[in-house]
Amino acid sequence: MRDFSQDLSQLSINTATVRKQWPLDRIIDECARRGIRAIAPWRDQVAAVGLDAIARQLRSTGTRLSGYCRGGFFPAKDATGLRAALDDNRRALDEAKTLDAPCLVLVVGSLPGALDGQPAHRDIARARAEVRDGIAATLEHARSLGLPLAIEPLHPMQAAERACINTLEQALDLCDELDPARSGALGVAVDLYHVWWDPKLAQQIARAGRERLLAFHVCDWLTPTRDLLNDRGMMGDGVIELQRARAWMEAAGYAGHAEVEIFSDHWWAQPGGLVLDTCIERYRTVV
Repeated sequence: MRDFSQDLSQLSINTATVRKQWPLDRIIDECARRGIRAIAPWRDQVAAVGLDAIARQLRSTGTRLSGYCRGGFFPAKDATGLRAALDDNRRALDEAKTLDAPCLVLVVGSLPGALDGQPAHRDIARARAEVRDGIAATLEHARSLGLPLAIEPLHPMQAAERACINTLEQALDLCDELDPARSGALGVAVDLYHVWWDPKLAQQIARAGRERLLAFHVCDWLTPTRDLLNDRGMMGDGVIELQRARAWMEAAGYAGHAEVEIFSDHWWAQPGGLVLDTCIERYRTVV
């Protein structure tokens, strides 16, 4: 397993981790000042500063991307909504290409309207079928750009609102169906917050192999978890066996970044510099 104790080259910061403290241009500068040379930005943060301006800043600071957040949310209540989702995913891919991202991360969506408390229907099988069709339709544009799609399975607690793909096995079944040749156009983002509990995790990581393992997200699962979205833990503060999971990833051929992604009301209330410095320390010692 790679030694992270002295080398920050494989550390990436998902910019949601300090999104409440700073705008994206400041995040890039603060990361670069600390020797963090990779980030994973969110589309709204990019839009707030400007796509071209961020692209220039990434080049000038020598900052790479470990992924781009996010595409997905394919299910919709009607045909108009389904078409709009496909159009939005094409735009997300174009943005990711402009920023030279290695992949577009997909949070696939689920029951339309559920995020607002008013689901249009309760048919999760329909939602999963629309996810499958949406990814299939988006793959052509992804292939034309040479930019892979990374399906991110989310914890079952978010199955109704955010993602009806909830295990790595489900995600890989879709990959095998839609990209049986393992062309590199379709793979997975393994976010340990969402999949650490899965008894098949080691088996499915091995099944994925190098071609399918496109991103690796780390944080920790706190006990108790007080909020279903915004109570992720800093690495080492919870119960996830981070180094064991990374060993599985690397044994399967993964050689990319460890991307810190922390949605946390606690950490958002701390100074941004303290958060980044803590991420560095925990990356070196517990990831």
